[in-house]
Amino acid sequence: MIDLFKPKRASSILGLSLDGNRLEAVVLRRSNDSLQLQQKLSVPLALSPLSGDPELVGREIRNHLNEAGIRERRCAVCLPLNWVLSVQTRLPDLAEEDIPGFLEIEAERGFPSGHEHLHITSSRCRSAGGEQYVTLLGIPRNHIAALENALKAAQLKPLTFSLGITALAGGGANLPPGFLTLALASHGIDLQVTAGGGIAALRSLDAAIETEGSQKRIDADLIARELRITLGQLPPVFGRDVTTARILGRGDMARQFVADIARRTEAIGLRVELLERASDAPINPAPPVEIALSPALALASNYLLRGDAGPEFLPPKVQPWKQMLKNTNTSKRLVYAGAAVGAVALCVFGAFMFQSWQIYRLETKWQSIAAQVGELETAKAQADKFSPWYDRSFRQLRIIDQVTRAFPEYGRAASAKSLEIREPDSVTVSGTVNYNQTYNTMFETLRSVDQVVGLIGDTRGTNPIQFSYNFKWSEGGKEDGK
Repeated sequence: MIDLFKPKRASSILGLSLDGNRLEAVVLRRSNDSLQLQQKLSVPLALSPLSGDPELVGREIRNHLNEAGIRERRCAVCLPLNWVLSVQTRLPDLAEEDIPGFLEIEAERGFPSGHEHLHITSSRCRSAGGEQYVTLLGIPRNHIAALENALKAAQLKPLTFSLGITALAGGGANLPPGFLTLALASHGIDLQVTAGGGIAALRSLDAAIETEGSQKRIDADLIARELRITLGQLPPVFGRDVTTARILGRGDMARQFVADIARRTEAIGLRVELLERASDAPINPAPPVEIALSPALALASNYLLRGDAGPEFLPPKVQPWKQMLKNTNTSKRLVYAGAAVGAVALCVFGAFMFQSWQIYRLETKWQSIAAQVGELETAKAQADKFSPWYDRSFRQLRIIDQVTRAFPEYGRAASAKSLEIREPDSVTVSGTVNYNQTYNTMFETLRSVDQVVGLIGDTRGTNPIQFSYNFKWSEGGKEDGK
């Protein structure tokens, strides 16, 4: 069950390397036990990742990646070796749980500043006789923070920060127990001594490459002197194991350097060999010559195949709740907070159960009356269907009533021959009267009715007098009928 919560190793990754102000990038994808090289990039950067504005640096990196068609977000980043400070100490016979405290004290003694300003990691070396040494490696936290901000602005998610020289030195098969690695770069030469299964020494030789006009030359005398100094500073149990110098480089400058340095290292017992490919990882298609020795390629392949990127400088992402649990001063607050959360959860659960009970009760009542409700809804639908055919206002009867009221109540002084009601509101009445006075009385009576609008009358003859009048019936009265 615990394995379900462990993050899975990435199937593809973007390897990045910062060589001075030059950016190298490769995209690798893991397929079973082999790797596929999908994209590559090598461009100069106009802005420095350390001194430039992180937003601008990130935007420049993102623009270069977009132009190369690189969309991978997860990345493994090679940090420059000249960022690293190193201190070596002998590890006494201590219990494993006491070693972190001992190393913290040694870091305070050996580095110019402590953990608050440096991100410190370590690499252990064990001799054949059982002696252990630890190499402490520190990088200023503000360097890492600047790089993290730049990568965030470039929309990248770093999975590891490590060293390019360590990734290059770890490649290859049948490695001796102790060896020295020299990686030729544009800004200088990176040196690492590997012994006892760990990093025994790290150095950045920035002054090793001299420029004469348009030509570059490696100062073999300077390198030979630095090699002697480095090997002389190693513990004797490791110094005698280092008999091979592996030089990672290509081109005429690298071959000339190998020839020059080989004559100078014979006296200290070092055998020199030139490597033009840093890793034996199965990469398809085979990496082109220009990136065969790329630290970005070596780091990305190591991370995908083994999940081991070397010394880790990416600060761990500690969840706030984990940090709270580590703080013993907040134990009472945690108890109170837990009790409050439990009470709230209980109230929510009780409210949910009460609501469920109410819903169940209402559903039961509905089931008992569902049949009667269905019958009523059917009857209502039928009534709504035929309701336009019925006029409950009795409009025609009210019109007839008003016309009838206009005729004399007694006698035969007036009689109606016809009364015609045309939809929607036109009314025509015709008949006979004996006297004009009777007709005028009828006319004025109708005109006084509020619903009678636009009354027009006409008479013919003398005895009897034939009459007819027309008007419109307005339910809203004369104001609405205008």
